[in-house]
Amino acid sequence: MDREYFNRFIKITLYVIITTFMVFSARLYYIQIMKGEEYREVSVSNRERVLKIPAPRGIIYDRNGVVIVTNRPYYYVSVMPDARNLDIKNLSALLNVEKKKLRYRLKHGRLNINEPVVLKELLSPSDVAKIEARRSDFSGIMIETNITRNYIYNKVGAHVIGYLGKPSQKQLEGVENENMLPDMFVGQWGVEAIYDKQLRGTPGSKTIEVDALGRQQKVLGFIPPVKGEDVTLSLDIKLQEAAEQSFGQRSGSMVALDPRNGEVLALVSLPSFDPNDFVVGIDPAKWLALNRDKKFPLMNRALQSSYPPGSVFKTVMSIAGLEEGVIIPGYSVHCGGLMHYGSWSYGCWKTHGGISFPLALVSSCDIFYYETGKRLGINTIAKYAHMLGLGAKTGLRLAGGMEKEGVIPSTAWKRKVLHAPWYLGETFVSSIGQGFVGVTPVQSAVMVSMIANEGRMYPLSLVKTVGEVKPIRTAAIGRETFVRVKEAMRGVVNEPQGTAHSAMSKLVTISGKTGTAQVVAGRVKTETLKEEHRDHGWFVAFAPFDEPEIAMGIVVEHGGHGGSAAAPIAKNVIETYIKGKQARIDAENKPQIP
Repeated sequence: MDREYFNRFIKITLYVIITTFMVFSARLYYIQIMKGEEYREVSVSNRERVLKIPAPRGIIYDRNGVVIVTNRPYYYVSVMPDARNLDIKNLSALLNVEKKKLRYRLKHGRLNINEPVVLKELLSPSDVAKIEARRSDFSGIMIETNITRNYIYNKVGAHVIGYLGKPSQKQLEGVENENMLPDMFVGQWGVEAIYDKQLRGTPGSKTIEVDALGRQQKVLGFIPPVKGEDVTLSLDIKLQEAAEQSFGQRSGSMVALDPRNGEVLALVSLPSFDPNDFVVGIDPAKWLALNRDKKFPLMNRALQSSYPPGSVFKTVMSIAGLEEGVIIPGYSVHCGGLMHYGSWSYGCWKTHGGISFPLALVSSCDIFYYETGKRLGINTIAKYAHMLGLGAKTGLRLAGGMEKEGVIPSTAWKRKVLHAPWYLGETFVSSIGQGFVGVTPVQSAVMVSMIANEGRMYPLSLVKTVGEVKPIRTAAIGRETFVRVKEAMRGVVNEPQGTAHSAMSKLVTISGKTGTAQVVAGRVKTETLKEEHRDHGWFVAFAPFDEPEIAMGIVVEHGGHGGSAAAPIAKNVIETYIKGKQARIDAENKPQIP
Protein backbone atom coordinates (compact mmCIF):
# COMPACT_ATOMS: atom_id res chain seq x y z
CA MET A 1 0.00 0.00 0.00
CA ASP A 2 2.79 2.30 0.85
CA ARG A 3 4.54 1.41 -2.38
CA GLU A 4 1.42 2.10 -4.43
CA TYR A 5 0.97 5.45 -2.70
CA PHE A 6 4.59 6.26 -3.34
CA ASN A 7 4.31 5.45 -7.07
CA ARG A 8 1.20 7.59 -7.37
CA PHE A 9 2.98 10.46 -5.61
CA ILE A 10 5.94 10.15 -8.00
CA LYS A 11 3.63 10.20 -11.03
CA ILE A 12 1.71 13.26 -9.75
CA THR A 13 4.95 15.06 -8.94
CA LEU A 14 6.31 14.19 -12.36
CA TYR A 15 3.12 15.47 -14.04
CA VAL A 16 3.35 18.71 -12.02
CA ILE A 17 7.01 19.17 -12.95
CA ILE A 18 6.34 18.44 -16.64
CA THR A 19 3.29 20.73 -16.67
CA THR A 20 5.21 23.52 -14.91
CA PHE A 21 8.09 23.10 -17.34
CA MET A 22 5.72 23.25 -20.30
CA VAL A 23 4.03 26.37 -18.91
CA PHE A 24 7.39 28.07 -18.37
CA SER A 25 8.59 26.93 -21.77
CA ALA A 26 5.46 28.31 -23.41
CA ARG A 27 5.84 31.56 -21.52
CA LEU A 28 9.50 31.82 -22.48
CA TYR A 29 8.59 31.09 -26.09
CA TYR A 30 5.94 33.82 -25.99
CA ILE A 31 8.28 36.36 -24.38
CA GLN A 32 11.47 35.57 -26.28
CA ILE A 33 10.13 34.48 -29.67
CA MET A 34 6.68 35.92 -30.19
CA LYS A 35 7.15 39.14 -28.18
CA GLY A 36 10.94 39.24 -28.24
CA GLU A 37 11.29 42.19 -30.58
CA GLU A 38 8.75 44.25 -28.69
CA TYR A 39 10.37 43.63 -25.29
CA ARG A 40 13.79 44.22 -26.77
CA GLU A 41 12.61 47.66 -27.91
CA VAL A 42 11.20 48.38 -24.45
CA SER A 43 14.48 47.33 -22.88
CA VAL A 44 16.44 49.52 -25.23
CA SER A 45 14.08 52.44 -24.66
CA ASN A 46 14.65 52.11 -20.93
CA ARG A 47 18.38 52.31 -21.57
CA GLU A 48 18.46 54.72 -24.53
CA ARG A 49 16.98 58.18 -25.12
CA VAL A 50 16.68 59.98 -28.46
CA LEU A 51 16.87 63.73 -28.01
CA LYS A 52 15.84 66.04 -30.83
CA ILE A 53 18.25 68.86 -31.74
CA PRO A 54 16.68 72.01 -33.26
CA ALA A 55 18.34 73.32 -36.40
CA PRO A 56 19.91 76.80 -36.50
CA ARG A 57 17.58 79.14 -38.37
CA GLY A 58 18.71 80.85 -41.55
CA ILE A 59 20.29 84.29 -41.25
CA ILE A 60 18.30 87.32 -42.41
CA TYR A 61 20.17 89.96 -44.42
CA ASP A 62 19.12 93.33 -45.75
CA ARG A 63 19.37 94.16 -49.46
CA ASN A 64 23.00 95.29 -49.10
CA GLY A 65 24.19 92.16 -47.30
CA VAL A 66 23.99 93.65 -43.78
CA VAL A 67 23.11 91.01 -41.17
CA ILE A 68 19.95 92.05 -39.33
CA VAL A 69 18.92 88.77 -37.67
CA THR A 70 21.32 86.06 -36.56
CA ASN A 71 21.35 83.12 -34.14
CA ARG A 72 22.47 83.07 -30.54
CA PRO A 73 23.12 79.94 -28.44
CA TYR A 74 21.81 79.72 -24.90
CA TYR A 75 21.87 77.15 -22.09
CA TYR A 76 18.95 75.59 -20.29
CA VAL A 77 18.50 72.94 -17.62
CA SER A 78 16.14 70.01 -18.09
CA VAL A 79 15.31 66.73 -16.40
CA MET A 80 14.76 63.30 -17.94
CA PRO A 81 11.09 62.25 -17.96
CA ASP A 82 11.65 59.16 -15.80
CA ALA A 83 13.79 60.86 -13.13
CA ARG A 84 12.71 59.75 -9.64
CA ASN A 85 12.77 61.16 -6.11
CA LEU A 86 13.72 64.70 -7.08
CA ASP A 87 14.52 66.90 -4.11
CA ILE A 88 12.22 69.78 -5.06
CA LYS A 89 13.25 72.01 -2.16
CA ASN A 90 16.98 71.93 -2.91
CA LEU A 91 16.43 71.93 -6.68
CA SER A 92 14.29 75.06 -6.33
CA ALA A 93 17.08 76.78 -4.39
CA LEU A 94 19.72 75.68 -6.90
CA LEU A 95 17.79 76.94 -9.93
CA ASN A 96 16.31 79.98 -8.17
CA VAL A 97 12.86 78.90 -9.34
CA GLU A 98 9.82 78.88 -7.04
CA LYS A 99 8.83 75.40 -5.81
CA LYS A 100 5.27 75.91 -7.01
CA LYS A 101 6.46 76.84 -10.48
CA LEU A 102 8.92 73.94 -10.54
CA ARG A 103 6.24 71.41 -9.59
CA TYR A 104 3.96 72.83 -12.28
CA ARG A 105 6.65 72.40 -14.93
CA LEU A 106 7.38 68.87 -13.83
CA LYS A 107 3.70 68.00 -14.03
CA HIS A 108 2.63 69.93 -17.14
CA GLY A 109 5.86 70.72 -19.00
CA ARG A 110 6.25 67.31 -20.61
CA LEU A 111 5.65 67.71 -24.33
CA ASN A 112 6.41 64.06 -25.09
CA ILE A 113 6.71 60.99 -22.86
CA ASN A 114 10.34 60.53 -23.92
CA GLU A 115 11.34 64.21 -24.05
CA PRO A 116 13.15 65.96 -21.18
CA VAL A 117 11.20 68.56 -19.22
CA VAL A 118 12.69 72.07 -19.43
CA LEU A 119 13.03 73.60 -15.98
CA LYS A 120 14.81 76.90 -16.65
CA GLU A 121 16.05 78.70 -19.77
CA LEU A 122 18.59 81.43 -20.55
CA LEU A 123 21.13 80.28 -17.96
CA SER A 124 24.11 82.54 -17.31
CA PRO A 125 27.65 81.08 -17.27
CA SER A 126 27.64 81.26 -13.47
CA ASP A 127 24.28 79.41 -13.41
CA VAL A 128 25.76 76.66 -15.59
CA ALA A 129 28.84 76.30 -13.33
CA LYS A 130 26.72 76.16 -10.17
CA ILE A 131 24.33 73.55 -11.59
CA GLU A 132 27.14 71.40 -13.02
CA ALA A 133 28.83 71.31 -9.63
CA ARG A 134 25.73 69.77 -8.03
CA ARG A 135 24.23 67.90 -10.97
CA SER A 136 25.06 64.47 -9.49
CA ASP A 137 22.83 65.27 -6.49
CA PHE A 138 19.71 65.22 -8.70
CA SER A 139 18.86 62.24 -10.88
CA GLY A 140 18.24 62.98 -14.56
CA ILE A 141 19.26 66.66 -14.43
CA MET A 142 21.27 67.90 -17.42
CA ILE A 143 22.47 71.12 -19.04
CA GLU A 144 21.63 71.49 -22.74
CA THR A 145 22.28 74.07 -25.44
CA ASN A 146 19.64 75.56 -27.70
CA ILE A 147 19.59 78.29 -30.32
CA THR A 148 17.49 81.42 -30.34
CA ARG A 149 17.44 84.67 -32.30
CA ASN A 150 19.43 87.87 -31.97
CA TYR A 151 17.64 90.85 -33.50
CA ILE A 152 20.63 93.11 -33.97
CA TYR A 153 18.71 96.34 -34.56
CA ASN A 154 16.23 95.75 -31.71
CA LYS A 155 13.01 97.68 -32.47
CA VAL A 156 14.11 98.85 -35.93
CA GLY A 157 12.07 97.07 -38.59
CA ALA A 158 10.24 94.92 -36.04
CA HIS A 159 6.94 95.02 -37.94
CA VAL A 160 8.68 93.65 -41.01
CA ILE A 161 10.99 91.11 -39.37
CA GLY A 162 8.50 89.78 -36.80
CA TYR A 163 9.33 87.39 -33.96
CA LEU A 164 9.43 83.74 -32.87
CA GLY A 165 7.32 81.71 -30.47
CA LYS A 166 6.50 78.13 -29.54
CA PRO A 167 4.27 76.46 -32.16
CA SER A 168 0.54 76.20 -31.62
CA GLN A 169 -1.26 72.87 -31.93
CA LYS A 170 -2.62 73.98 -35.30
CA GLN A 171 0.91 74.67 -36.53
CA LEU A 172 2.15 71.29 -35.31
CA GLU A 173 -0.64 69.51 -37.17
CA GLY A 174 0.01 71.36 -40.43
CA VAL A 175 0.98 69.18 -43.39
CA GLU A 176 3.88 71.45 -44.29
CA ASN A 177 5.35 71.34 -40.78
CA GLU A 178 6.76 67.81 -40.61
CA ASN A 179 10.08 69.13 -39.23
CA MET A 180 8.47 71.21 -36.50
CA LEU A 181 9.14 70.19 -32.90
CA PRO A 182 6.82 71.07 -29.99
CA ASP A 183 9.55 72.86 -28.03
CA MET A 184 11.28 74.66 -30.90
CA PHE A 185 10.80 78.33 -31.74
CA VAL A 186 9.08 79.10 -35.03
CA GLY A 187 8.07 82.26 -36.85
CA GLN A 188 4.84 83.74 -35.54
CA TRP A 189 4.76 87.09 -37.32
CA GLY A 190 6.39 89.08 -40.11
CA VAL A 191 9.19 87.69 -42.27
CA GLU A 192 10.00 85.12 -39.57
CA ALA A 193 6.51 83.64 -40.14
CA ILE A 194 6.19 84.18 -43.91
CA TYR A 195 9.49 82.42 -44.64
CA ASP A 196 9.49 80.13 -41.61
CA LYS A 197 9.69 76.87 -43.52
CA GLN A 198 12.88 77.76 -45.37
CA LEU A 199 14.41 79.56 -42.38
CA ARG A 200 13.67 76.66 -40.01
CA GLY A 201 15.94 73.96 -41.42
CA THR A 202 15.88 70.26 -40.45
CA PRO A 203 16.29 69.12 -36.81
CA GLY A 204 18.96 66.59 -35.84
CA SER A 205 19.04 64.04 -33.02
CA LYS A 206 21.28 62.64 -30.29
CA THR A 207 20.92 59.11 -28.89
CA ILE A 208 22.19 58.74 -25.32
CA GLU A 209 22.48 55.87 -22.84
CA VAL A 210 21.09 56.43 -19.36
CA ASP A 211 21.35 54.52 -16.10
CA ALA A 212 18.49 53.33 -13.89
CA LEU A 213 18.18 56.83 -12.41
CA GLY A 214 17.88 58.45 -15.82
CA ARG A 215 21.37 59.95 -15.77
CA GLN A 216 23.25 60.24 -19.04
CA GLN A 217 26.12 57.77 -19.35
CA LYS A 218 27.34 58.18 -22.94
CA VAL A 219 26.36 59.29 -26.42
CA LEU A 220 25.45 56.37 -28.70
CA GLY A 221 24.63 58.27 -31.90
CA PHE A 222 24.44 61.75 -33.37
CA ILE A 223 22.68 63.13 -36.46
CA PRO A 224 23.61 66.79 -36.98
CA PRO A 225 20.84 69.31 -37.71
CA VAL A 226 20.74 71.06 -41.08
CA LYS A 227 20.77 74.86 -40.89
CA GLY A 228 17.87 76.72 -42.48
CA GLU A 229 18.21 78.75 -45.65
CA ASP A 230 19.30 82.38 -45.44
CA VAL A 231 16.93 85.13 -46.63
CA THR A 232 17.95 88.43 -48.22
CA LEU A 233 15.26 91.06 -47.77
CA SER A 234 14.49 94.00 -50.03
CA LEU A 235 14.72 96.16 -46.90
CA ASP A 236 17.55 98.68 -46.52
CA ILE A 237 18.17 98.58 -42.78
CA LYS A 238 20.06 101.89 -42.70
CA LEU A 239 17.17 103.54 -44.55
CA GLN A 240 14.73 101.91 -42.14
CA GLU A 241 16.74 103.17 -39.17
CA ALA A 242 16.89 106.72 -40.56
CA ALA A 243 13.14 106.71 -41.18
CA GLU A 244 12.27 105.55 -37.67
CA GLN A 245 14.63 108.07 -36.09
CA SER A 246 13.06 110.84 -38.19
CA PHE A 247 9.68 110.26 -36.53
CA GLY A 248 11.13 110.95 -33.09
CA GLN A 249 8.55 110.05 -30.46
CA ARG A 250 5.58 110.49 -32.80
CA SER A 251 3.29 107.72 -33.95
CA GLY A 252 2.70 106.97 -37.59
CA SER A 253 3.83 105.00 -40.60
CA MET A 254 5.98 105.15 -43.71
CA VAL A 255 6.31 102.77 -46.65
CA ALA A 256 9.09 103.27 -49.19
CA LEU A 257 9.09 101.28 -52.45
CA ASP A 258 11.31 100.93 -55.46
CA PRO A 259 8.89 102.05 -58.23
CA ARG A 260 10.88 100.04 -60.79
CA ASN A 261 10.05 96.62 -59.33
CA GLY A 262 7.83 96.88 -56.22
CA GLU A 263 10.54 96.04 -53.67
CA VAL A 264 9.85 97.31 -50.15
CA LEU A 265 12.84 99.46 -49.18
CA ALA A 266 11.51 100.45 -45.76
CA LEU A 267 8.32 99.93 -43.80
CA VAL A 268 7.78 101.86 -40.59
CA SER A 269 5.05 101.43 -38.00
CA LEU A 270 5.43 103.41 -34.78
CA PRO A 271 5.41 102.89 -31.90
CA SER A 272 7.18 99.58 -32.24
CA PHE A 273 8.30 96.69 -30.03
CA ASP A 274 11.53 94.76 -29.46
CA PRO A 275 11.40 91.23 -30.96
CA ASN A 276 14.26 90.25 -28.61
CA ASP A 277 11.59 90.14 -25.88
CA PHE A 278 10.11 87.08 -27.64
CA VAL A 279 13.26 85.00 -28.16
CA VAL A 280 12.43 82.35 -25.51
CA GLY A 281 8.83 83.30 -24.89
CA ILE A 282 7.78 86.77 -23.79
CA ASP A 283 7.32 87.55 -20.12
CA PRO A 284 3.55 87.63 -19.39
CA ALA A 285 3.82 91.09 -17.81
CA LYS A 286 5.49 92.51 -20.93
CA TRP A 287 2.92 90.84 -23.19
CA LEU A 288 0.08 92.31 -21.14
CA ALA A 289 1.67 95.76 -21.25
CA LEU A 290 2.07 95.60 -25.05
CA ASN A 291 -1.59 94.63 -25.51
CA ARG A 292 -2.85 97.28 -23.09
CA ASP A 293 -0.75 100.09 -24.57
CA LYS A 294 -3.21 102.65 -25.98
CA LYS A 295 -0.79 103.46 -28.82
CA PHE A 296 -1.04 99.84 -30.07
CA PRO A 297 2.65 99.01 -30.73
CA LEU A 298 1.75 95.54 -32.04
CA MET A 299 -0.50 96.91 -34.78
CA ASN A 300 1.12 97.25 -38.20
CA ARG A 301 -0.10 100.72 -39.11
CA ALA A 302 1.29 100.46 -42.65
CA LEU A 303 -1.32 97.84 -43.56
CA GLN A 304 -3.85 97.79 -40.73
CA SER A 305 -4.64 101.50 -40.30
CA SER A 306 -6.76 103.48 -42.73
CA TYR A 307 -6.67 107.28 -42.64
CA PRO A 308 -8.34 110.09 -44.61
CA PRO A 309 -5.56 111.04 -47.09
CA GLY A 310 -6.40 114.74 -47.15
CA SER A 311 -4.85 116.72 -49.99
CA VAL A 312 -2.64 113.81 -51.04
CA PHE A 313 -5.81 112.68 -52.83
CA LYS A 314 -5.55 115.72 -55.11
CA THR A 315 -2.98 113.82 -57.17
CA VAL A 316 -5.75 111.35 -58.05
CA MET A 317 -8.14 114.24 -58.74
CA SER A 318 -5.58 115.88 -61.04
CA ILE A 319 -5.09 112.69 -63.05
CA ALA A 320 -8.84 112.12 -63.33
CA GLY A 321 -9.44 115.75 -64.34
CA LEU A 322 -6.74 115.71 -67.02
CA GLU A 323 -7.81 112.35 -68.43
CA GLU A 324 -11.52 113.20 -68.50
CA GLY A 325 -11.03 116.59 -70.16
CA VAL A 326 -12.13 118.63 -67.15
CA ILE A 327 -8.73 120.20 -66.52
CA ILE A 328 -8.02 121.80 -69.88
CA PRO A 329 -6.28 125.01 -71.00
CA GLY A 330 -8.35 127.93 -69.80
CA TYR A 331 -9.99 125.97 -66.96
CA SER A 332 -9.70 128.26 -63.96
CA VAL A 333 -11.55 128.53 -60.65
CA HIS A 334 -11.84 131.54 -58.37
CA CYS A 335 -10.87 130.80 -54.78
CA GLY A 336 -12.17 133.36 -52.32
CA GLY A 337 -11.41 131.15 -49.34
CA LEU A 338 -14.97 129.87 -49.06
CA MET A 339 -17.44 128.16 -51.40
CA HIS A 340 -21.19 128.14 -50.70
CA TYR A 341 -23.52 125.38 -51.77
CA GLY A 342 -27.09 125.70 -50.53
CA SER A 343 -26.92 126.21 -46.78
CA TRP A 344 -23.47 124.62 -46.61
CA SER A 345 -20.06 126.26 -46.82
CA TYR A 346 -16.84 124.60 -47.92
CA GLY A 347 -13.61 126.35 -47.06
CA CYS A 348 -10.05 126.51 -48.35
CA TRP A 349 -7.01 126.87 -46.14
CA LYS A 350 -6.03 130.02 -48.05
CA THR A 351 -7.50 132.61 -50.43
CA HIS A 352 -5.89 131.89 -53.81
CA GLY A 353 -7.90 134.09 -56.16
CA GLY A 354 -8.12 132.89 -59.76
CA ILE A 355 -6.23 129.61 -59.99
CA SER A 356 -5.67 126.80 -62.48
CA PHE A 357 -3.62 123.64 -62.84
CA PRO A 358 -0.72 123.06 -62.06
CA LEU A 359 -0.61 125.87 -59.49
CA ALA A 360 -3.78 124.48 -57.88
CA LEU A 361 -1.88 121.30 -56.99
CA VAL A 362 1.35 123.13 -56.08
CA SER A 363 -0.44 125.38 -53.58
CA SER A 364 -3.15 122.78 -52.74
CA CYS A 365 -6.27 124.84 -53.43
CA ASP A 366 -9.34 123.08 -52.02
CA ILE A 367 -11.92 125.09 -53.96
CA PHE A 368 -10.29 124.24 -57.29
CA TYR A 369 -10.72 120.54 -56.47
CA TYR A 370 -14.28 120.98 -55.13
CA GLU A 371 -15.25 122.30 -58.55
CA THR A 372 -13.21 119.63 -60.34
CA GLY A 373 -14.88 116.91 -58.27
CA LYS A 374 -18.33 118.31 -59.02
CA ARG A 375 -17.62 118.10 -62.77
CA LEU A 376 -16.12 114.61 -62.57
CA GLY A 377 -18.69 112.99 -60.27
CA ILE A 378 -17.89 110.56 -57.48
CA ASN A 379 -18.03 107.42 -59.64
CA THR A 380 -15.41 108.74 -62.05
CA ILE A 381 -13.22 109.80 -59.12
CA ALA A 382 -13.56 106.27 -57.67
CA LYS A 383 -12.58 104.72 -61.03
CA TYR A 384 -9.26 106.56 -61.13
CA ALA A 385 -8.55 105.97 -57.44
CA HIS A 386 -8.94 102.22 -58.00
CA MET A 387 -6.72 102.41 -61.09
CA LEU A 388 -3.97 103.83 -58.87
CA GLY A 389 -4.18 101.06 -56.25
CA LEU A 390 -6.44 102.69 -53.66
CA GLY A 391 -9.36 100.88 -52.05
CA ALA A 392 -7.82 97.42 -52.48
CA LYS A 393 -5.48 95.18 -50.50
CA THR A 394 -1.90 95.16 -51.77
CA GLY A 395 -1.32 91.49 -50.91
CA LEU A 396 1.69 92.20 -48.71
CA ARG A 397 1.44 89.37 -46.14
CA LEU A 398 2.90 91.15 -43.12
CA ALA A 399 -0.45 91.72 -41.44
CA GLY A 400 -1.32 88.03 -41.27
CA GLY A 401 -4.38 88.34 -43.49
CA MET A 402 -5.65 91.45 -41.66
CA GLU A 403 -4.66 94.10 -44.21
CA LYS A 404 -7.31 96.81 -44.58
CA GLU A 405 -8.81 97.64 -47.94
CA GLY A 406 -9.42 101.27 -47.14
CA VAL A 407 -12.46 103.03 -48.60
CA ILE A 408 -12.98 104.66 -51.98
CA PRO A 409 -16.63 105.75 -51.92
CA SER A 410 -19.04 105.68 -54.83
CA THR A 411 -22.80 105.80 -55.23
CA ALA A 412 -22.94 101.98 -55.29
CA TRP A 413 -20.68 101.74 -52.22
CA LYS A 414 -22.93 104.04 -50.20
CA ARG A 415 -26.11 102.19 -51.21
CA LYS A 416 -24.53 98.86 -50.23
CA VAL A 417 -22.87 99.92 -46.98
CA LEU A 418 -25.04 102.75 -45.66
CA HIS A 419 -28.27 102.10 -47.62
CA ALA A 420 -28.49 105.76 -48.54
CA PRO A 421 -28.24 107.95 -51.66
CA TRP A 422 -25.14 109.97 -52.53
CA TYR A 423 -25.10 113.77 -52.16
CA LEU A 424 -23.05 116.37 -53.99
CA GLY A 425 -21.71 117.74 -50.71
CA GLU A 426 -20.11 114.36 -50.14
CA THR A 427 -18.39 114.64 -53.51
CA PHE A 428 -16.90 117.97 -52.42
CA VAL A 429 -15.31 116.57 -49.25
CA SER A 430 -14.22 113.37 -51.02
CA SER A 431 -12.44 115.47 -53.65
CA ILE A 432 -9.98 116.71 -51.02
CA GLY A 433 -9.50 113.30 -49.40
CA GLN A 434 -11.93 113.71 -46.49
CA GLY A 435 -15.32 112.27 -45.64
CA PHE A 436 -15.61 108.56 -46.37
CA VAL A 437 -12.23 108.27 -48.14
CA GLY A 438 -9.76 106.02 -46.29
CA VAL A 439 -6.27 105.01 -47.41
CA THR A 440 -3.56 102.87 -45.82
CA PRO A 441 0.08 104.05 -45.90
CA VAL A 442 1.09 101.10 -48.10
CA GLN A 443 -1.65 102.01 -50.61
CA SER A 444 -0.40 105.60 -50.71
CA ALA A 445 3.09 104.28 -51.52
CA VAL A 446 1.67 102.12 -54.33
CA MET A 447 -0.23 105.13 -55.69
CA VAL A 448 2.79 107.45 -55.79
CA SER A 449 4.92 104.62 -57.24
CA MET A 450 2.47 104.30 -60.12
CA ILE A 451 2.61 108.04 -60.71
CA ALA A 452 6.42 107.94 -60.62
CA ASN A 453 6.67 105.04 -63.11
CA GLU A 454 3.76 106.33 -65.22
CA GLY A 455 1.10 103.76 -64.49
CA ARG A 456 2.80 100.42 -63.88
CA MET A 457 1.79 98.41 -60.82
CA TYR A 458 4.32 95.84 -59.59
CA PRO A 459 3.73 93.07 -57.03
CA LEU A 460 5.12 94.18 -53.67
CA SER A 461 8.10 92.13 -52.54
CA LEU A 462 9.83 91.76 -49.17
CA VAL A 463 12.79 89.85 -50.62
CA LYS A 464 15.41 91.20 -52.99
CA THR A 465 14.44 90.27 -56.52
CA VAL A 466 16.75 88.85 -59.15
CA GLY A 467 16.30 89.82 -62.78
CA GLU A 468 13.49 91.76 -64.39
CA VAL A 469 10.12 92.03 -62.67
CA LYS A 470 7.06 92.40 -64.87
CA PRO A 471 4.17 94.67 -63.84
CA ILE A 472 0.94 92.97 -62.84
CA ARG A 473 -1.04 95.67 -64.66
CA THR A 474 -0.73 99.08 -66.26
CA ALA A 475 -3.26 101.85 -65.65
CA ALA A 476 -5.16 103.00 -68.73
CA ILE A 477 -3.96 106.57 -68.29
CA GLY A 478 -2.05 108.61 -70.88
CA ARG A 479 1.65 109.28 -70.40
CA GLU A 480 1.16 113.02 -70.91
CA THR A 481 -1.19 113.07 -67.90
CA PHE A 482 1.45 111.47 -65.68
CA VAL A 483 4.12 113.86 -66.97
CA ARG A 484 2.01 116.92 -66.11
CA VAL A 485 1.11 115.65 -62.64
CA LYS A 486 4.74 114.72 -61.91
CA GLU A 487 5.86 118.20 -62.93
CA ALA A 488 3.24 119.73 -60.62
CA MET A 489 4.43 117.47 -57.78
CA ARG A 490 7.97 118.70 -58.40
CA GLY A 491 6.62 122.24 -57.94
CA VAL A 492 5.02 121.27 -54.60
CA VAL A 493 8.53 120.81 -53.20
CA ASN A 494 10.74 123.04 -55.32
CA GLU A 495 8.65 126.19 -55.95
CA PRO A 496 8.38 128.88 -53.23
CA GLN A 497 4.57 128.67 -53.12
CA GLY A 498 4.66 124.86 -52.83
CA THR A 499 3.20 123.40 -49.65
CA ALA A 500 6.28 121.17 -49.13
CA HIS A 501 8.98 123.72 -49.97
CA SER A 502 10.68 122.91 -46.66
CA ALA A 503 11.51 119.46 -48.10
CA MET A 504 13.53 120.88 -51.00
CA SER A 505 16.90 119.16 -51.20
CA LYS A 506 20.23 120.31 -52.63
CA LEU A 507 21.20 116.68 -53.08
CA VAL A 508 18.33 115.41 -55.23
CA THR A 509 15.13 116.69 -56.87
CA ILE A 510 12.19 115.50 -54.77
CA SER A 511 8.60 115.55 -56.01
CA GLY A 512 5.64 115.11 -53.70
CA LYS A 513 2.27 116.16 -52.33
CA THR A 514 1.30 117.16 -48.82
CA GLY A 515 -1.92 116.29 -47.06
CA THR A 516 -3.56 117.37 -43.81
CA ALA A 517 -6.34 115.05 -42.74
CA GLN A 518 -8.84 116.36 -40.23
CA VAL A 519 -9.54 114.33 -37.11
CA VAL A 520 -12.01 116.87 -35.70
CA ALA A 521 -14.47 118.56 -38.09
CA GLY A 522 -14.47 122.32 -38.39
CA ARG A 523 -12.00 125.05 -39.23
CA VAL A 524 -10.03 124.96 -36.00
CA LYS A 525 -6.27 125.51 -35.87
CA THR A 526 -4.83 122.09 -35.16
CA GLU A 527 -2.14 123.55 -32.87
CA THR A 528 -4.84 124.67 -30.41
CA LEU A 529 -6.29 121.17 -30.01
CA LYS A 530 -5.27 118.35 -27.72
CA GLU A 531 -2.78 116.01 -29.38
CA GLU A 532 -5.32 113.21 -29.94
CA HIS A 533 -7.60 115.67 -31.80
CA ARG A 534 -4.94 117.22 -34.04
CA ASP A 535 -4.85 116.60 -37.78
CA HIS A 536 -2.82 113.79 -39.33
CA GLY A 537 0.09 114.99 -41.47
CA TRP A 538 0.58 113.27 -44.86
CA PHE A 539 3.24 113.37 -47.53
CA VAL A 540 3.77 111.23 -50.63
CA ALA A 541 6.98 111.63 -52.63
CA PHE A 542 9.32 110.15 -55.21
CA ALA A 543 12.91 110.85 -56.28
CA PRO A 544 14.95 111.51 -58.33
CA PHE A 545 12.53 113.35 -60.60
CA ASP A 546 13.95 112.20 -63.95
CA GLU A 547 14.49 108.51 -63.09
CA PRO A 548 12.60 107.66 -59.88
CA GLU A 549 14.23 105.00 -57.67
CA ILE A 550 12.31 105.51 -54.43
CA ALA A 551 8.66 106.38 -53.77
CA MET A 552 6.98 106.65 -50.39
CA GLY A 553 3.87 107.40 -48.43
CA ILE A 554 4.13 108.89 -44.93
CA VAL A 555 1.53 109.68 -42.28
CA VAL A 556 2.33 111.25 -38.92
CA GLU A 557 -0.57 110.71 -36.56
CA HIS A 558 -1.79 113.97 -35.01
CA GLY A 559 1.29 115.65 -36.46
CA GLY A 560 -0.54 118.65 -37.90
CA HIS A 561 0.27 119.91 -41.39
CA GLY A 562 1.84 117.46 -43.82
CA GLY A 563 4.36 120.07 -44.98
CA SER A 564 5.82 120.52 -41.51
CA ALA A 565 5.25 117.04 -40.01
CA ALA A 566 5.76 114.49 -42.79
CA ALA A 567 7.70 116.23 -45.59
CA PRO A 568 10.93 116.64 -43.55
CA ILE A 569 10.88 112.89 -42.84
CA ALA A 570 10.71 112.19 -46.58
CA LYS A 571 13.60 114.58 -47.24
CA ASN A 572 15.79 112.84 -44.65
CA VAL A 573 14.92 109.35 -45.89
CA ILE A 574 15.46 110.20 -49.57
CA GLU A 575 18.78 111.90 -48.87
CA THR A 576 19.86 108.89 -46.79
CA TYR A 577 19.00 106.66 -49.75
CA ILE A 578 21.00 108.81 -52.21
CA LYS A 579 24.01 109.05 -49.89
CA GLY A 580 23.97 105.31 -49.25
CA LYS A 581 23.82 104.57 -52.96
CA GLN A 582 26.75 106.91 -53.66
CA ALA A 583 28.79 105.41 -50.81
CA ARG A 584 28.33 101.92 -52.27
CA ILE A 585 29.33 103.13 -55.74
CA ASP A 586 32.43 104.79 -54.30
CA ALA A 587 33.34 101.61 -52.39
CA GLU A 588 32.99 99.50 -55.54
CA ASN A 589 35.14 101.88 -57.57
CA LYS A 590 37.82 102.29 -54.90
CA PRO A 591 41.15 100.87 -56.15
CA GLN A 592 42.13 97.64 -54.40
CA ILE A 593 45.54 97.71 -52.69
CA PRO A 594 47.50 94.60 -53.77
